[in-house]
Amino acid sequence: MISIKFLKAVNGDCILISFKDSQNKAKNILIDGGRDATYFDRVRRKGPLKSIIDDIKHREEKVDLLILSHIDNDHIEGLLKWFEQDKKAPKFINEVWFNSGEAIAKYLNKPKNDDLDLFIADGSNVFTGVDEGIEFQEYLKKHNLDRDDIIKKGLERDFFNLKVNVLTPSHKQLEDLLEHYQEKTGDVKYTGARNDWSKNLSDIISEEEKPSFRFRQDRSEKNGSSITMLITHEGKKFLLLADSHPKEVCEALKDLGYKKENPVKVEFMQVSHHGSKANNNKELFDLVDTQNYIISTNSSGHGHPHKSVIARITAKNPKATIYSNYEVVVDNLLTEQDKTDFPELQVKLISEFHIK
Repeated sequence: MISIKFLKAVNGDCILISFKDSQNKAKNILIDGGRDATYFDRVRRKGPLKSIIDDIKHREEKVDLLILSHIDNDHIEGLLKWFEQDKKAPKFINEVWFNSGEAIAKYLNKPKNDDLDLFIADGSNVFTGVDEGIEFQEYLKKHNLDRDDIIKKGLERDFFNLKVNVLTPSHKQLEDLLEHYQEKTGDVKYTGARNDWSKNLSDIISEEEKPSFRFRQDRSEKNGSSITMLITHEGKKFLLLADSHPKEVCEALKDLGYKKENPVKVEFMQVSHHGSKANNNKELFDLVDTQNYIISTNSSGHGHPHKSVIARITAKNPKATIYSNYEVVVDNLLTEQDKTDFPELQVKLISEFHIK
């Protein structure tokens, strides 16, 4: 059996995959760390990430693979808080996947002095996660956990008895990320957007069926650089999409031989970017055959998940089960009209998903 835990990471991601190899030895893959409260909660003093790290240590296991999908704060802060408060952390990490600025520049054959200074923050920028990305990279270097090779589309890795197919980032997305910092264009500042859950699914479905509807994809280079994976365990697959862009994920799935008439069958898919309407289009859901859709967020910050994403899932599969790791989403996502219009659509709380 394989266990995938979706930790309460505020409006971010923190995922622990636990399984046993062919010698029945326990293995752990940790993906992202959520906000800093995921590790250290000032009220409870111990966040869910610290709890699972303590459990791993108690069982005399390790984090066999640590993956930082990309450098947004809602994915990296919890890891940095772990490193800050636990001086023995490096002893419990075997391998790290992270596309650092230095590694990307080397992969793209860019001169170090011309491009790596793009990742040196001066304290005045609005690049969410750039300072933190530098800190993360320096920590890996200090403890001999850094790597020169790039994790990108097309990489296949047998990790004990897991098969990992990396879907993104593509070569172009890595180029875009480096250029983004060079231009110093910054990011849209935090706006504290409210959710749109009062909308009815039927109304959204009807609106998006009109010829005038146009899908607008997320333009964040950092989100586009997300490490995303199709993972296979004993013939069963699941899909982890971080904050990726749907166009490139769809292209990667098609390159693997999947199409609308022959979608990839997965036990679940982690919905991209916490259910953002700009990161999940109809084509993506058409390429994936599943009953289970998992969304990690407490809805703070950007009002995720957007109701249009739930509508796209429902239009594809009105009997779907939407999972969230926060009660506020589960309790409020559907209107009474939604429950009448789609009686078989379910929204459930999740902390752990098991694949047997």
